[in-house]
Amino acid sequence: MEESKSVASMFGCNVFNQQVMRERLTKDVYKAVMQTKKMGTPLNSGVASVVANAMKNWAVEKGATHYTHWFHPMTGVTAEKHDAFLSPNSDGTIILEFSGKELIKGEPDASSFPSGGLRSTFEARGYTAWDPTSDAFIKDGTLYIPTAFCSYTGETLDKKTPLLRSMDVLSEQALRILRLFGNTTATRVFSTAGAEQEYFLVDKALYDKREDLVITGRTLFGAKPPKGQELEDHYFGNIKERISAYMHELDEELWKLGIPAKTKHNEVAPAQHELAPVFETTNIASDHNQLTMELMKKIALKHGLVCLLHEKPFAGVNGSGKHNNWSMSSNDGQNLLDPGDTPTENTQFLTFLVAFIKAVNKYSDLLRLSAASAGNDHRLGANEAPPAIVSMFLGDELQGILDALENDTKAEANSNIKFKIGVDALPSFKKDNTDRNRTSPMAFTGNKFEFRMLGSADSISCTNVIINTAVADVLCEFADELEGAENFNEKLREILVRTYKENKQIIFNGNGYSDEWVKEATEVRGLPNYVSTVDCLPEYLAEKNVAMFEKFKVYSKVEVASRTEVLLDNYCKVINIEALTMIDMVKKQIYPAVMEYTKDVCNALTSMRNAGLENPAQEKLAHKLSGSLNCLNSAVTELEQVLLNAKDNAEDLYKLSRFYRDEVFSKMQSLRAVADELETIVSDKYWPFPVYSELMFKI
Repeated sequence: MEESKSVASMFGCNVFNQQVMRERLTKDVYKAVMQTKKMGTPLNSGVASVVANAMKNWAVEKGATHYTHWFHPMTGVTAEKHDAFLSPNSDGTIILEFSGKELIKGEPDASSFPSGGLRSTFEARGYTAWDPTSDAFIKDGTLYIPTAFCSYTGETLDKKTPLLRSMDVLSEQALRILRLFGNTTATRVFSTAGAEQEYFLVDKALYDKREDLVITGRTLFGAKPPKGQELEDHYFGNIKERISAYMHELDEELWKLGIPAKTKHNEVAPAQHELAPVFETTNIASDHNQLTMELMKKIALKHGLVCLLHEKPFAGVNGSGKHNNWSMSSNDGQNLLDPGDTPTENTQFLTFLVAFIKAVNKYSDLLRLSAASAGNDHRLGANEAPPAIVSMFLGDELQGILDALENDTKAEANSNIKFKIGVDALPSFKKDNTDRNRTSPMAFTGNKFEFRMLGSADSISCTNVIINTAVADVLCEFADELEGAENFNEKLREILVRTYKENKQIIFNGNGYSDEWVKEATEVRGLPNYVSTVDCLPEYLAEKNVAMFEKFKVYSKVEVASRTEVLLDNYCKVINIEALTMIDMVKKQIYPAVMEYTKDVCNALTSMRNAGLENPAQEKLAHKLSGSLNCLNSAVTELEQVLLNAKDNAEDLYKLSRFYRDEVFSKMQSLRAVADELETIVSDKYWPFPVYSELMFKI
């Protein structure tokens, strides 16, 4: 009981939340802020000044000395510039000030943030603008103010602004549909998200000895250990004491920031784990996921650990993803994707469901590219993550309902079926409407859709911008037809049947890992298969995609082009850094170690011969080491040459990214193969850095 009280008092204690505002603001100011948070109405400068002073007083009481506008540039991580509250007096004393103007607007230097050509290096000015829909919070003695970030000329330079725009668009179009169903109480519809976060933990002392982990976040070399995940003994297994202590502190620090961390467990691969929160409004969920990733890394260091968020830190075992659980809810308490007890009769639910199906089918290319990165290319399409082909899983019952609608037959709902375990002492319970399909990129899981393609290091913003806008686009089409209909029910049925017929090829309830599915998806159903980042990113600028974004003013064509350029440029830079790191490790660590071992083997062989002894096995080892050294040297030379050749493609970013994928990465794999084989024959005494069996099991 005491522990539950402690958690309740701890939760949100470092957040300038609704409870704090109710205590510290006048009724009129509090009401204005709540109207902004719930309805998106703008705040006037007078209200902002009162809020700023209350924020400052609260923060100072909690030990804060500085404030920062906290924003999400297109780097994929967050950014901040700290300013002190202090303001000097003429008599040498100071006062603590924080004005409404300082709350509303900041002015960081934008010159070093990626812009994809939106601004030149000499055009340095950028603005941060307070996002009052996301609560301010205190961390490390600083008041953090969530903000949007834009250029001097008004283009978005961040991930928050498009997300807020897309949420407004979804709300507007969803409300049109709700009004047609007679709902007059809802005034806002929110998209909601919950980001399940996978991660690895390794011992920091071992991590520090691996240049590849330190620089790139993944192991560029590493032979397969004797044991990996094949015994399936780590998943949901007993949590080690050291890891449990880390998870406990992480939970507490997240709770203090109002982040509803709910579930924690061991994942499939050794040293892999997962944290899942309760779902929240999408822009807040995005803010909280960025904070979660930051705190995961920071707290790990306190426990002598390092948190790895790369999608594929270790070859040969499962990588890490991030599952984006998406739904939409009205402010009168409805989850619009909840089938209810009788989904066959719930036409409002079926309308939103069919709209979602069309949105996923029509904009599957955008959904695929929202999960595209050099890191995530290592896991998508493998039997550890969804395939690169976007499809949807509905489960037999929901698909049966839609099939019956299409064929004008009666569907039988199974919502009241009890699950019988077959042991008298164990209780029976209500069976879920659907199973769970872990191979589906977009799976219905009761009252939400789980998008499983995202990489563990990704921001969830881009995915949710796309889902929000795509669903809004289809709802707009539906509303345009229905609002002018003479007979609403007849028109609605016509729309649902037609839309389902035209888009049901996206629905697949089977095994997404099978070769047969890839063939069926591409050759029979006509679904696109964008195997890599380089394949899918150009689709950002497809005519239908730009038209959708511009129609709803979520992105301009220039802003879409800038994001495409940023992502392609990042892809090239990541692979280039990895290639250079490999070369450095081979030349400075692996080559000297193998030379030393080879010398000692040869010296021992010479001593044995001088003593009149023959050792064919040792002679064979010496020859193998010598040959492998030659292969290693050749592989390094080839990789160095192909990196030089990359400069010939530098003027065309699309051409350059394909070159890195097809040429540079291929040479990297060849070099790794030689080095990994050497790891298996060189004595542990000589090998220059920790191997997989140490990294994954010694915690």
